[in-house]
Order: sequence, then C-alpha cells, then structure tokens
Amino acid sequence: MTGWEPDGEDQFRVTAQWPRCHSFYESEHGVYDPMLLCETIRQTFPLLTHAAYGVPFGHQLSWVDLQYSLNPHAMGIGRAPAEVELRVACSDLRYRQGLPASMRMAIEVIRGGELLAVATTRFNVLTPVLYRRLRGPARDTASVFAEVAPPPAPISRHHAGRSRSYDIVLSPARGAGRWQLRSDTTHPVLFDHPVDHVPGMLLLESVRQAASALEPAAGPILPSSMDVAFHRYVEFDSPCWIEARSVPAIAAGAARGVQLTGVQNGQVTFTATSEVTTL
Repeated sequence: MTGWEPDGEDQFRVTAQWPRCHSFYESEHGVYDPMLLCETIRQTFPLLTHAAYGVPFGHQLSWVDLQYSLNPHAMGIGRAPAEVELRVACSDLRYRQGLPASMRMAIEVIRGGELLAVATTRFNVLTPVLYRRLRGPARDTASVFAEVAPPPAPISRHHAGRSRSYDIVLSPARGAGRWQLRSDTTHPVLFDHPVDHVPGMLLLESVRQAASALEPAAGPILPSSMDVAFHRYVEFDSPCWIEARSVPAIAAGAARGVQLTGVQNGQVTFTATSEVTTL
C-alpha cells in the first residue's frame, strides 16, 4: 500500500504498487498473480480501519467472505512496477462503543485508467477482550505458534502449479479430489508474524492449488475469480481436509471451475468456488 484519501462518505481511494517480481506471488509467466490482488485487498482492511476509522492497534480483523473477478488480460507485467488504485466503498457498518465492529467493502481496482478487477468483502473488527473470549483465555498466540507441528510432505510441484515445494500448501490424502492442508509456519510470507490460527491467505492459496491439482495443466492457470466464505477458524492442532471437485465454468473465457470445502474435526471451516483461465 502506498497511500489513501477520502473520496466521499465512507468512500476512499487507496493506492498500491505491485513489484515486477515477488518471492511468493510469482510472476514468472509474465502476468501478476491474482493472489497479489487478494493480498492487496486484505491489506486494505487494517489500513482503512486504523487510519480512516480510528480503530486502535491490537484489535483483530476477522475475514467473513471475499468475492473477486478480474480481467486476465489486464494482469500483464510491464517495464515498471504496476501502480494500482482501489476505489473502496464501505457499507453495512455496525458500530460498538463508537468504533466499527464489522463492515462490507465494495472495491474497483483500476490500473492505467482501466478496470482490472472488482471485489466485495466483509470482515469483523474484534476488540482484544472479545477476541480472547472468542478464542479462549488460555490461548497464548506465541505459545500456540511455537508448538505447531512440522508440516507433512507436499504434493508435487506440477500438481500444485508452483515452482517451489516450499510454497505448496497441500499434502496428499486418500481419495480423489482430497488433500490435507499444509501449514509451514517457517514460510516468510504466509507466516510473517505469529498467529494462533491458519491465515486466510493460506486458505485462498489452497483453493488455487486444489484447482491445479484436480486437473494439472501443461501450462500455468490463473484463478480469474473466487467466491470464498470463512465459517470458522482453521486450527493448527488437527488436520484440515480440503475436498474439491471440478464444475463447468460460467464466465466467458474461463476454462473450468472448482468447488471446494475445508473440513476440520467434522465441521466446515470454509467454502469456495473459483474459475480458472489457462495461460
């Protein structure tokens, strides 16, 4: 994120810069990774809640859902880092003690004067007291993070659609279209600070990798849309199973779709649909 300014009541213009090369959001195929778009949206939450709405540091932001659709032809990498603008409209604000407790954002992402993507997302804002009550008073984040077991072996790079095994978030499991979620807490991007549950961005990455693993392609695939709902926290101390199946694509230009469910201890943790475009 590089800046922000108000643009009306509960409306903002946010600017960001995408590097031409990134250690995790790979750009080796000449296009920006859509997960970089998702990360930009995710970073918009703390930026606006703290800077525009006065939410103190220490409050926790909890993702509820995310939907995005992008134009794959607008994702090409140029000779300089991409300057993008997010036009953000906040709505459905619910307040607690004068501070936002939840909100919805509708976002248009502009690059070079052209529409790159549209997105909607909702999240909750939890006070430290409320978060401890929700997660349990005995859960110390540093201790939980330090005690996470080493991850199981990853699926192959070809199936995951990743060039490095280090970046793979799925492990083999019995049954077609089924994997175990893989959380490597030594990863410097997915885990850049201690947390007491699996981050949302890792769950989004699992959707992309499951779509690739279902039908491995000769070339890279681009998740041109996603619709993800987060139902409960994914914990570190028990396996989370990723179950996915291919479905026909609806959007023009998309090659196919995928429907996915995350299940932990018999409970659904998140659900997702995505459409992919073959590069």
